Amino acid sequence: MYLKSIEVQGFKSFANKIILDFKPGITGIVGPNGSGKSNVADAVRWVLGEQKIKQLRGSSMQDVIFSGTELRKPLSYASVAITLDNSDHSLPVEFTEVTVTRRLYRSGESEYMINNSPCRLKDVYELFYDTGIGKEGYSIIGQGQIDQILSGKPEDKRDLFDEAAGIVKFKRRKTETIKKLENEHANLLRVNDILSELERRIEPLEKQSEKAKVYLKKK
Repeated sequence: MYLKSIEVQGFKSFANKIILDFKPGITGIVGPNGSGKSNVADAVRWVLGEQKIKQLRGSSMQDVIFSGTELRKPLSYASVAITLDNSDHSLPVEFTEVTVTRRLYRSGESEYMINNSPCRLKDVYELFYDTGIGKEGYSIIGQGQIDQILSGKPEDKRDLFDEAAGIVKFKRRKTETIKKLENEHANLLRVNDILSELERRIEPLEKQSEKAKVYLKKK
């Protein structure tokens, strides 16, 4: 599996629609400071579901939308799509080519798609579990992140090792299952409370029922 192309439009400094094609091997992006090199990596991180605007070097999520220049008007949305070769089926789908798309509008509405089919952010996360490609994976390492990894908290390092070991998916499923069990346990406690309350009412109601029967019989 490898990255085949990135299609960007309206994201940060990319006002015009551009398509970057990649081939197997090493690809380098060079240019002077401020030319937008880091924006390419930001685009990949963003389309993979990044929700922390600080990771994208902005103050609000709308900052990723092209804000205009003296000669160009601001755009109303940002769109990024990455296409991955999945011939080896590293991703758990039947397609040999997978395209993930994310769009954000100035109104705040956003949408995600996998192979042009609308999906949830959760679906994007699950697609890349245990591949190292997710937004928290080890395939995207920004400036200063090596130092952060080496000097980070043990739990942060463990998350990285879990991703590399391919067990993140199972740990997340375990967490979701435990949460569901806790919710069901809470529901069961509420049901038992209701039953206890109803049981306390049975004896007085039985007495009232007997009195009513006697009354009707005598009447």
